[in-house]
Amino acid sequence: MVDVLAAPQATKADSSLRTLAAISAAHWVSHFHMFVLPMLFPFLKQQLGVSYIDLGVPLTIFAVVSGLTQAPIGYLADHIGARKILLMGLTLGGFALIMLGLHLSYPWLIASAVLLGLANSVYHPADYAILSAHMDERRMGRAFSIHTFAGFVGAAVAPATVAALVAGIGGHGALIVTGAVGPAVALLVVVAGIPDASTADHVPSGAPAPKQNIITPVLVVLTIFFMLLSLSNAGIGNFGVVALMSGYGASFSTANIALTAFLGASAAGVLAGGFLADRTRRHGQVAAASFAINAALVLAIAVIALPPPLLIAAMALAGFLGGMIAPSRDMLVRNAVPPGAAGRAFGIVSTGFNIGGIVSPLLFGWIMDQNMPHWVFGTSVVFMVLTVLLALVTDRPQESSRPGAQANLTGSTAGVMHP
Repeated sequence: MVDVLAAPQATKADSSLRTLAAISAAHWVSHFHMFVLPMLFPFLKQQLGVSYIDLGVPLTIFAVVSGLTQAPIGYLADHIGARKILLMGLTLGGFALIMLGLHLSYPWLIASAVLLGLANSVYHPADYAILSAHMDERRMGRAFSIHTFAGFVGAAVAPATVAALVAGIGGHGALIVTGAVGPAVALLVVVAGIPDASTADHVPSGAPAPKQNIITPVLVVLTIFFMLLSLSNAGIGNFGVVALMSGYGASFSTANIALTAFLGASAAGVLAGGFLADRTRRHGQVAAASFAINAALVLAIAVIALPPPLLIAAMALAGFLGGMIAPSRDMLVRNAVPPGAAGRAFGIVSTGFNIGGIVSPLLFGWIMDQNMPHWVFGTSVVFMVLTVLLALVTDRPQESSRPGAQANLTGSTAGVMHP
């Protein structure tokens, strides 16, 4: 009898693991593809004979297209199925880079940026819809953290991978190979047999899908929350090195080591945050506490010229705390909407990331042009404080919007509060 009961549980666990691995691989691709074009700027500039401003235009187009299509793609994922949308995104992003490699020209660069932006809008709505529907409720925070961590890894390996490909097979070959990764992972998703997720999965067979208005005040606040998170980290990530060098007298190596510590610790913090998110329902308080300490650390960096060892340590701790809130952030969104609406919800709130991505280069670039490097960190602190306040606003029980969630939480108290 024990063996009979254990077999279905083991099968379900294997299926969940395959799903998490495949979805995380797709998220790896999304972040990897984001960095392919910037890493190829020297090659593209030489081949196309354009300025760096011309090369910046495709990145802006990428961010705008991704921001405008994120929410509609979320609605589409809930309507026709998140797995289909994910496969389309992986294939489309790969096609964009492959075609650019085969037909290198500035018009194709612009077209590729449009297609990459559209492909990028797929990942958050589709990934989170599938994970939200099929991961174990008691391990949802850890599933979200592994998914986010995979994205960090994709971004981290992109520079070295692209550089190695350019050195080995040239820029054209690098575009084709990096593009081929998309269809390859799409094939992996098919072979893994991951389950689909849509609104229809949560209604009785044959019944029409209910029309749900998920654009609630809480979701609007969470969208602003995501935007502030993006703005809080973008200044340090994009302008931290030049700010430390020009405003604090840090050497090039020290500034780069400090930024590397910040980014690397962020990835570690994401994994730690997954365990924490599975042991509490007060996700807003977790996010608020982490970011409050983070704000204090960044404020110290802004006003004190720390010696290199302390600077690197402070940047590492700030990165760790910033990464640690990511799973709690995702749980806040999931708990704010009914089952079957995760694609739309994450599509909407992820638009906040895109808005931050559009605004932050202009804002922090202007700060550096005004010769105010200390305000790169000071402005980040302001955004962090606002993030803390919004995290507390969203920290209210949302289980009532997810039928059965309360029962799941009550029935697994030991799993939530203890290892």
